[in-house]
Amino acid sequence: MSTSNLSIGELEAKYPLYCKALKLLIKQGKTSAELERSLCWDRLRLLHRSLPRQYKSPERLMLMIQTEFSSVTDA
Repeated sequence: MSTSNLSIGELEAKYPLYCKALKLLIKQGKTSAELERSLCWDRLRLLHRSLPRQYKSPERLMLMIQTEFSSVTDA
């Protein structure tokens, strides 16, 4: 399924899955370049570009997840 065939409603419905996928990729130690080439990154970017007030950018989400992981390992 190409991105052009996805509606905003479909993207919004799968937002939690995209966030979970991003979290798993970060946990696996993927680099920023590898994350930026992932499907979840693309879909999160599309959602942010379409509805910026409702959805954070993938860059922001990545930083939040990385901060979350670093605070867990520091504890």
